[in-house]
Amino acid sequence: MRPRLSFSYAQKLTLLASVPLIVAVAAIAVLVAAQSRALAEREINALEAQLIEAKKAELRNYVTQARNGFYFIYGSAAPDDQEAKDRVAQILSAMIYGEEGQFFVYDYNGTAIVSPRETDRIGRNFRGETDLGGTPVVDRLIEIARDGAGYHTHQWPKPSTGEMAQKITFVTSFPSWGWAVGTSVFIDDVLATVATARADVEARVQRTFLYIGAITLVALLVVFATGMGINLRERRLADAKLKKLTQRVFDAQEEERGRVARELHDGISQMLVGVRYALDNARRRLERGDDSAAEPLGKGITSLAQAISEVRRISRDLRPGVLDDLGLGPALKTLIEEFETRTGIDVTYSTVVFRNRLDNDAKIALYRIAQEALTNIERHAAATAVTVDLRGHRGGATLRISDNGRGFEKRASGPGLGLRNMQERMDQIGGILRLRATPGAGLVIEATAPLTHMLPPDPTTAPQKVTT
Repeated sequence: MRPRLSFSYAQKLTLLASVPLIVAVAAIAVLVAAQSRALAEREINALEAQLIEAKKAELRNYVTQARNGFYFIYGSAAPDDQEAKDRVAQILSAMIYGEEGQFFVYDYNGTAIVSPRETDRIGRNFRGETDLGGTPVVDRLIEIARDGAGYHTHQWPKPSTGEMAQKITFVTSFPSWGWAVGTSVFIDDVLATVATARADVEARVQRTFLYIGAITLVALLVVFATGMGINLRERRLADAKLKKLTQRVFDAQEEERGRVARELHDGISQMLVGVRYALDNARRRLERGDDSAAEPLGKGITSLAQAISEVRRISRDLRPGVLDDLGLGPALKTLIEEFETRTGIDVTYSTVVFRNRLDNDAKIALYRIAQEALTNIERHAAATAVTVDLRGHRGGATLRISDNGRGFEKRASGPGLGLRNMQERMDQIGGILRLRATPGAGLVIEATAPLTHMLPPDPTTAPQKVTT
């Protein structure tokens, strides 16, 4: 079985802040890159189209100028005037420009008539010729010339280097002679410019990714540092709270020990001392043969019974057995009956019996809160009537204790250890403690245990309402 991963508070906080940040930054980076590439591609395509259009305009201008130079010969010559054809061919052969520029002439049958930079082609037929990509060359040029004029893009070896390069050719027609006349220009410089522009765009996109990555790293470091700072602060606060709570626990333990010690000394110890004196008195009378030994024995038995009762009361205060045996409802009823007997204060108690419905933590918490509340009423409230109500609902279980005594601010004790104990008990089970004053003075204490501490009902036991 693989070990289960567990994260600390700081790690969870860092993940909670980092994961959405990383996802958002990654999405932004991808979007920025896509938008940048799309925009740059449009601009590069526009640049390429503009450069190619400039090349095409240049070619058209070359052909127009050349045609104007010999049109006076062509315009006055007959279709079979070989002398005129030779003169025009001679003029075109002399028209070379730049390192690669030349004019060419093919007849409609595909035979090369003029090719000054590639003279080996003159007189040969090139019908069906294609470039390395399979694009028709001469056939397509003749087809364009028959249609009037136009452009054709294809691969062709550069005369200066012999390497294959892309070129654009403009061709026009001398229809009466059946000639296709044109010139071409290589556009490898245009393609190189476009490739350089695309490389620049890709470099800018990569730099953008690096910038975004650096910003993200800085942000993650800030998040990490903030998380560590919060974690250290929370740990210091938690340590301070734990130290304070530990001190409260020690104080409560000492107070409880002092209370039990006082009750043992002032109650049981005195009673046992009285039992001892009564037994000693009875023993001395029996040794003298006095018939009145029964009287001190009776007093000793009575004192012993009181001591046993006091031991049981202290034991009940420490941990009532009825709470475990019968549940919270009967335990509260016993606590209230003892409170009424001890104080003479009238208590109205109503509940739906919670046997087997509350878990152990919730039962103990609500019982101790009732114990603290009744003790506070007895000592400080000066009340004549108390109402205790315990019932379940959709949100859990609520214990409500109200009295008609003095208001909270008028009670001599004020907010002391008892109230803190109540609050801490409810915090331990995730419950809620509320205190509010009633319109006619008095105080209402409400303690609600959450639904998570309610056990499933026993189908064999129907709820019963108890009112005393």
